[in-house]
Amino acid sequence: MGEQPIFSTRAHVFQIDPSTKKNWVPTSKHAVTVSYFFDSTRNVYRIISLDGSKAIINSTITPNMTFTKTSHKFGQWADSRANTVYGLGFSSESHLSKFAEKFAEFKEAARLAKEKSQEKIELTSSPSQGGALNRNLLSVNRPLHKKESAPGDLQSLPPPEDVNGTEGERVRPTTPQPPEVRAEPSQNALPFSHSSPSISKHWEAELAALKGNNAKLTAALLESTANVKQWKQQLAAYQEEAERLHKRVTELECVSGQSTAIKSQKSELSRTAEELEEALKAKEEELESLKAEVQSANEFQTQRESLLLKLQETELRNRMLESRLGELEQRLESSLQERQLFRSSLRSLLELLDCKILELTELRDALARILESSGGGGGGSGSTGCSSS
Repeated sequence: MGEQPIFSTRAHVFQIDPSTKKNWVPTSKHAVTVSYFFDSTRNVYRIISLDGSKAIINSTITPNMTFTKTSHKFGQWADSRANTVYGLGFSSESHLSKFAEKFAEFKEAARLAKEKSQEKIELTSSPSQGGALNRNLLSVNRPLHKKESAPGDLQSLPPPEDVNGTEGERVRPTTPQPPEVRAEPSQNALPFSHSSPSISKHWEAELAALKGNNAKLTAALLESTANVKQWKQQLAAYQEEAERLHKRVTELECVSGQSTAIKSQKSELSRTAEELEEALKAKEEELESLKAEVQSANEFQTQRESLLLKLQETELRNRMLESRLGELEQRLESSLQERQLFRSSLRSLLELLDCKILELTELRDALARILESSGGGGGGSGSTGCSSS
């Protein structure tokens, strides 16, 4: 039976840079076919993609995997067995959504298959063997050796691929959200033709500037995300501290009287609470500024996408104009050939006409000479003929 493809789509394939763990490295020069395969013998789902004869994706889906949409045309997932993170850039949002739905569906199927296999193993193992396994696992001072384990104990352990998948997902690297430009545009951009060098240089310079801004915005987004997490933790700690201080103030007010020591302590606690509230307000303002920066980064992304679309439209129009120019040149060349043929035919006709005219002239001269030579003898008869007529 073997593996059978159950769903296929086309996308640009990327892998995370193993040295930096931040940048995406394209593994295909153009869009390739990415397929889901199902192995009925092992009851396993895999994602496979080939670039020619080279396998650029060979990832087994486990219940612990997660497919994340980082933009409306780009998604990624981590594979601990391959020790990498895969990224896919799609041509449209619908293709990305369809791929994500299939990923979730096959992930759930893999989880159900794993549970069923574990239930079968538990049913086949005897109760005494299961109790021996639990006793061996619970005992801390007595490690489990392979020689002492029963056959039933070995059958109740999870399969190697499930264990590897679980451990790998715990150490899965955190990857940045890649900008969409790395997913699609730079690989598909075509150079301008020689007929419009100024437009090509202008758009290339603008594209390079946009790439630089995009890299800066990506670094700023990563830094702001880390800062937001840290500030959220600090905010939660400040809120807990403020609540504790407020409770302490109310307890002191209920227990003690209006002594000066308690008043001073209360005033100190109040000042501390006010300082904490001011710190909270400052952190909230910083959070608002970070949100505004993220929104501006999204706006830059949309502007960049619109410029790329305009660039593609300009390239398409340039190619159309080049094709029309080629057609016009061919038509002009054919018309010139036809004109030359017409001139040559006309010249040959003129030469033929000159020859005919020359022949007619010679014939006229000959007839005239004949008439002149025969005019003396036949004059009287001619005159008599005219008179008699």
